[in-house]
Amino acid sequence: MTGGKILVAQGGGPTAVINQSLVGVVREARRHARVQLVYGARHGVRGIVNEDFVDLTQETSHNLELVAATPGSALGSTRDKPDAAYCHEIFKVLQAHGIGHFFYIGGNDSSDTVRIVAEEARAAGYPLRCIHIPKTIDNDLVGNDHTPGFPSAARFVAQAFAGANLDNAALPGVYLGVVMGRHAGFLTAAAALGKKFAEDGPHLIYLPERVFEPERFLAEVKAVYERYGRCVIAASEGIHDASGRPIITQLAKSLEHDAHGNVQLSGSGALADLLCEQIKEKLGIKRVRGDTLGYLQRSFIGCVSDVDQREAREVGEKAVQYAFHGDRDGSVAIKRSGYYSVDYELLPLESVAGKTRVMEDEFITPNGTDVTDAFRLYLRPLLGSGMPDAFRLRPNPVAKVLRPG
Repeated sequence: MTGGKILVAQGGGPTAVINQSLVGVVREARRHARVQLVYGARHGVRGIVNEDFVDLTQETSHNLELVAATPGSALGSTRDKPDAAYCHEIFKVLQAHGIGHFFYIGGNDSSDTVRIVAEEARAAGYPLRCIHIPKTIDNDLVGNDHTPGFPSAARFVAQAFAGANLDNAALPGVYLGVVMGRHAGFLTAAAALGKKFAEDGPHLIYLPERVFEPERFLAEVKAVYERYGRCVIAASEGIHDASGRPIITQLAKSLEHDAHGNVQLSGSGALADLLCEQIKEKLGIKRVRGDTLGYLQRSFIGCVSDVDQREAREVGEKAVQYAFHGDRDGSVAIKRSGYYSVDYELLPLESVAGKTRVMEDEFITPNGTDVTDAFRLYLRPLLGSGMPDAFRLRPNPVAKVLRPG
């Protein structure tokens, strides 16, 4: 490997624990005698191309620990999705600065970037070790039991729906919350972990792993409402019809697109509003409310899983260990062992890059509107300690005097 310079960057959506991975890389790297300088790229790959680096070798250990416990991306991030030409520019900068180890913390697109850069280096005969460090609240990286960032976001979603259920029970009606997840429904499914009693919401959960049928949806809402006098619904932003077309494209009059050309699903309350309008119009229910959790679930500072923090730090540390003691590039993966512990593995970049994991069938009930106990057992240990609980008054009615019977 070249010299003693390493470079670390963060890509994609921020999370509550991504800075734990960053600090894991920095502190573990500074322990190695072969490391002379640790650089951080501001705003991900865009910062690399622009040579916008900061010297993390000079950062104090105390401040690093404070940053590690802070949500968001301390280096800044980017939504740039590099193609081969973009990655060639990245490689040229790494080569010019004599970088010998490149660490990129991110999701699917980030892993693909690492793969292409690694191929560029091999083709040029340049000694560069490239390691992808997993991060995504969507939990959609293949080869991983789960990904850092997801447990804390799932904890937020579970608590948010537990609170929405209490509100809905006090003032009955229909409540619909839209949760992030274009292709994978793990985060939306986490809403089920907020349930305590059988009649608690969410009563209906809609995931992108199953086809969404508007007429069936209305019938299911009506049935729950007639049974309980209220209905709490968790819906993924990525719900779609049988052709794969997002439901929002069928209901909205105008649509935004993101930098990658995809229909803008996050950061908009359109889907919740449109589904609520359908419920009011078709079912005649007057009290219908909708929310879009949006960016709140990504980096909520008061809702972080201690398990997530620990593992996010460890994947950063393991990345450096693999880089300096291994002989190949790769993507760090979390593997579950026992109940509950994890091991780490370095997967080939091509087995992760550009691929998307979705919820396994065993996690979804046959009717497609709820999760199974297998999913609850899978998610519960990830949420960490100190999950809040909710209680209710016992029904001890007093006999009526003026209106008996």
